[in-house]
Amino acid sequence: MSALLIPPALRPIYDKVVTGDRVSDAEALELYASHDLNALGTIANVLRRRKNGNVATYIHNQYINYSNVCLLACQFCAFGARKRDAHAFEFSIPELVEKVRGALKLGITEVHMVGGLHPTLGPDWYLELLRSLRALDANLFLKAFTAVEVRHLAERVFKLPIRATLEILREAGLGAITGGGAEIFAPEIRAQICRGKESAEEWLEVHRIWHEMGMRSTATMLFGHIETPAQRVDHLRRLRDLQDETHGFTGFIPFAFEADGARPGLQHIPHASAFDELRNLAVARIYLDNFDHITAYWISLGLPLAQQALNYGVDDLHGTIGEEKIFHMAGARTPQEQTTHALETAIREAGLEPMQRDTWYRRIAGNPNVAAPAGELVRA
Repeated sequence: MSALLIPPALRPIYDKVVTGDRVSDAEALELYASHDLNALGTIANVLRRRKNGNVATYIHNQYINYSNVCLLACQFCAFGARKRDAHAFEFSIPELVEKVRGALKLGITEVHMVGGLHPTLGPDWYLELLRSLRALDANLFLKAFTAVEVRHLAERVFKLPIRATLEILREAGLGAITGGGAEIFAPEIRAQICRGKESAEEWLEVHRIWHEMGMRSTATMLFGHIETPAQRVDHLRRLRDLQDETHGFTGFIPFAFEADGARPGLQHIPHASAFDELRNLAVARIYLDNFDHITAYWISLGLPLAQQALNYGVDDLHGTIGEEKIFHMAGARTPQEQTTHALETAIREAGLEPMQRDTWYRRIAGNPNVAAPAGELVRA
């Protein structure tokens, strides 16, 4: 779409983005109210091209859920279980090691690992898990634990301050923490969809501490349930504010609510439309001007729509995944994994150049399909 065709109502926002000025909360609400999806994509792509050129990335990774046994009972969650529940599971460390050993033979560079807030696993178990996985390959990047898991480990398992706990985990091999658990930051929404979970301030505190340690993490948003556009903007603003402070977020990954596995009071909510999915990604790209990367989570979107998102400000298609449980237990009908070939093909068909990345979104030199630009980096 030509910039000349941007409607008058959105022209001031487009001009701001072109000149590098920051979009306000009120303007973000205007974007959420717009039904001109092509105009939103045009504005979002100004930032995408400025930050990432014509390259879109993916990571070759393996998802692991070590256990879904959890002390919490979030209203939206179909993953968590009590030990006595039929769908409860818990893998041993040797089982997890073998799973990763097999994935390493396929070329993964990252393990992405989260679980429930387990009531009985001790500190030695978590440390042995990290050390055992790290021992498989010194170049393997371990991305693990949501902010609420970190708080659980600090308060109930290690019984240490958050920073001390993170330092111990990092020493054992933790390379990044995940962005999960952010949901929607508005307290009135959290009270209805994840009562008892950490507050927005507590989620942000864990990431702030991790960033202050010189480390990186991702940020997420669960949308398409009972939140309002204003609450989405509030969520984005809090992320943008912390990024101004720490510069520690690598990318933003929104995903839509899956109602099938939720508690009865939330099961009536229809899945976010493709229009809303793309609009949400475009608004995020425009508003989060201090984030370098916006990821389309194909597990939620499906790969065809994630591919379309590359025209709406997105520059990353996440990863191969290997095995995803949380969204599929909630009712997602997408595949559980993708090949690197499928991700690269989707990127090329969208008119962009595919490149493999590492956990910190750094492009990996040596991809046989695309030469790494000069100065771009290397494996962590």
